[in-house]
Formats: sequence, structure tokens, C-alpha cells
Amino acid sequence: MKFHIITIFPKIFDSYFNESIIKLAQKRGIIKIKIHNLRQWTNDKHKTTDDAPYGGGAGMVMKVEPIYKALNALKLKAKNNLPMLTSADRQKKKLKVVLLSAKGKPWDQQLAKKYSKFNEIILICGRYEGVDERVTNFIDEEISMGNYVLTGGEIPAIVMVDSITRLLPGVLGNTQSCLDESHSLPGILEYSQYTRPEIFTARGKEYRVPKILLSGNHKKIIEWRKKHVKKIK
Repeated sequence: MKFHIITIFPKIFDSYFNESIIKLAQKRGIIKIKIHNLRQWTNDKHKTTDDAPYGGGAGMVMKVEPIYKALNALKLKAKNNLPMLTSADRQKKKLKVVLLSAKGKPWDQQLAKKYSKFNEIILICGRYEGVDERVTNFIDEEISMGNYVLTGGEIPAIVMVDSITRLLPGVLGNTQSCLDESHSLPGILEYSQYTRPEIFTARGKEYRVPKILLSGNHKKIIEWRKKHVKKIK
């Protein structure tokens, strides 16, 4: 799978994508991550990517032209210079174009599973007061991380890459890991987990691991875990 991330702050991604599971997934060739600086698709000497909103108001809005040019450059156009591919054409090619936006569809585990089936995903990181609405004519979906506002789409892009990547075959050491965890089924949170020491003492009080988990009786352990999954209300 290939991820393209369009941003005006490309260095934000350096640390996270070069550590842990994401680093290994790239090293194994399971994913490729390409970071694209939106400023390379501007025409003026100041490399302007934003402007004041029509109608007035606080803040700045990201311009449509650089984003449109970026999408074209990332092969959303057919090789023979045809108009931009339609949403249906992109589905056939297993390509998804996403604008990260506070007013988008909330991201969840079920969407991560859906997106893990694509071959290529382009993520556009919004900034400032938002993005010129005309950009939505050239994307497939707007995605939000929740009912709150972030300073930009870079952190949501990292979240999406991480949550999708760990679902891909060969990424996690144990394939069962992503089957039993929280949200693998809608509305279900994973049972509590414990590890050594068996007894942890703090402030004069002992905190013990449930005896059933120490019993070695796998049937009863499975029953205990099923009983202790949590449901989201």
C-alpha cells in the first residue's frame, strides 16, 4: 500500500514514521509513505498556499489551486491527459483521496478496515480556518478524528496511516493481535490485560492478577475474557 500525504509542514512526520511498527512496515515493503510539500505547486515567489476568506472573517483559508495541481501531479489524471478521474474510476483503481477536515466523517476502526483494502491513499492535510470548499470536487471523502478542532490535518494523517497499516498482513507479529483488540467488533472494548509481577504492591496495598489467568485452564480463561469485554454505551 502507498500513502501520499500533502502538507505544508513535511517535517512533522519525520519522527513518528521512522519508529516502531510503521518503520518496520516500510522496511519490509508492506507500505510506502510519500510526503509532499504543497508549496511546490504554488506559482508566486512566496509560495503562498492560503488567502483571506471571501465575505470576511477571522483566519486564512487554504487555496484550491495548489491542492488541485498536487492531486493532478500525483497521477489522478490519466496518462493520456484526460480529465481528472471520477470517484467511480478511483474505486476501480483502489485509490482513495481524502481531505482531513473538522467537518468530515468521524474516523473509526470499521473505516480503517475498509481503507486497508485500497492500494493507494492520498491524504490532504488542512490548515488554518479550513480549505476552499471547491477542493471537495476532487476528493472522495472528508475525514475527521472527532468532535474537536486541531491546528492541522497532520496528526489525523498519522492516525490514519497507523490505524490502517497495523491491519495489513505481515505488519503485526501476531495476526491475532488485531482480531481480539478493542473496536475489532463495533462497540466492543477488549478485556483487561495483565503481566508480571503477579502481585504489585503500592502504598501498602496489594494489586493481584485475577487467579483464573494464572490457572493454565485455557477454556476458563477464554470464558473469563468473553465475560469481561466491555461494551460502549
